[in-house]
Amino acid sequence: ENLRRRATREREDAIKYAITNFARDLLNVSDNLGRALEAAPEEARTDNEALTNLADGVEITRRELKAVFDKNGIEIIEPMGEMFDHDKHQAMFQVPDTGQPPGTIVQVVQVGYMLKDRLLRPAMVGVAENNKKPEDEPGPHAKVDTTV
Repeated sequence: ENLRRRATREREDAIKYAITNFARDLLNVSDNLGRALEAAPEEARTDNEALTNLADGVEITRRELKAVFDKNGIEIIEPMGEMFDHDKHQAMFQVPDTGQPPGTIVQVVQVGYMLKDRLLRPAMVGVAENNKKPEDEPGPHAKVDTTV
C-alpha cells in the first residue's frame, strides 16, 4: 500500500512539474524582453515612430509570455517592500539609511519565479540594513540606570 501511494505521488509530481526545465529556460526570455523595454524610454519613443512600434511589439510579446506563464502556474515574485524571505529571495547586498525596517526589500535586481508551489528562481534583492550604531545598543559594559 505504501509503495502504491508513493508511486502515485511521484507520478503526480512528475506531471505537475514536468515543465520545470523548460520554464527555467524561458525565464531569461522574459528578462530580456523587460530589458528591451527599459532600453527604449518613453521620451525616446515619442520622437521615433519606429522605436514606438518596436517597443509596442516587445510589450505585446511580453504580455503573451506572461499569459503562458499564468496558464501553466508560473508566477512572478516581485517582492519590493516585503520582508526578506530566504525561501523566495536571494540577498545581493544591504542598503544603509533607507528609513525602512531592517530586512525590508528596498531594491529588486532581478524578479523571481515560482512554479505552482516550487521555486524556479529566487528574486535577487537589496535589503535594508539595521541602521542602529553599535553605541546605540546596550553591550556588556553599558551603564544601567539603577535610580528608583
